[in-house]
Amino acid sequence: MTDPNSSPAAPPSRHFIASPWHTLSILLFFAFMVFSDAHHAQTVVSSGAVPSHAALLRGYFLSIFFACGMSYWCWVGVHWKGGKLRDLTGGRWTSWQGVVTDLAIAIPFWVLWELTARLMHLLLNRVAAPTTPYQPPVGLQEISLWIMVSVAAGIGEEIIFRGYLQQQFHAATRSLSAAVLLQGLLFGLIHTYQGWKQVMIIAPLGILYGALVAWRRNLRASMIAHAWSDIFEGWLHLL
Repeated sequence: MTDPNSSPAAPPSRHFIASPWHTLSILLFFAFMVFSDAHHAQTVVSSGAVPSHAALLRGYFLSIFFACGMSYWCWVGVHWKGGKLRDLTGGRWTSWQGVVTDLAIAIPFWVLWELTARLMHLLLNRVAAPTTPYQPPVGLQEISLWIMVSVAAGIGEEIIFRGYLQQQFHAATRSLSAAVLLQGLLFGLIHTYQGWKQVMIIAPLGILYGALVAWRRNLRASMIAHAWSDIFEGWLHLL
C-alpha cells in the first residue's frame, strides 16, 4: 500500500550513508554499553534492589538522552558524507493520507509484534537466565516521563538501528536480509541491562522492525509502532 501524496521513499541503500569509521564509533560505544550493562544487570539481580523514585527518573532522563544523542550522532555521520535527514528516515509526511496509511500499517504490525513477543516469552519461559526486576511508572511525573521515553525511543532507536545501521550493514554485506538480521541482533544486545533472557526476546522484535522498514523503505510506520509498543508494554498493560 503506497500513498502518492507522501514523500517518495528512498530505495534500500547499497552504498554507505556514513563513513565506516563513524559506524565503528557507534559499534564500539554499543560494545562498551553491553559490557557495562551486563555487569550492572548481574549486580541488580544479585541484590534484588528496587529502584527508588529518584533513580527511576534518572534512568528515564538517561534513556531520553541516549536516544536523542545517538540519533543525532547518526545524523552527523550522514551529514558529513553529504546526506540529509531523509536518507535516514526515508522522508516525511506531506499529507493526512500518508499519516492514515502509516497508521493502517502500524496497527496490525503492532499486533504481530505483540504476538511474537508473547510467543518468545512462552518459548523462553523455562530458560534459566536472570532478568532484572521491572519497576513500572507510578504517578503523573513518572508516567509522563515514561511516555516521553517511549516516544524518544520510538523515534531515536528507529533512526539508529533501522535508519542508520541497517543501511550501513546492507552496504557492508550487500544483503538486505543480513542487514535486517544484524541490526536486530544488535538491537537485542543493547537491552542487556534487562538480562540475557530479555535480549533473546527483544532481538527477534528488532528483526521484525527491520523487516517492516525494508518493506516500507521509510521509518514512519515503525516509529509509530515502536513508540506505542513501549507505552503499552511499559505502562498501560500493567494497569
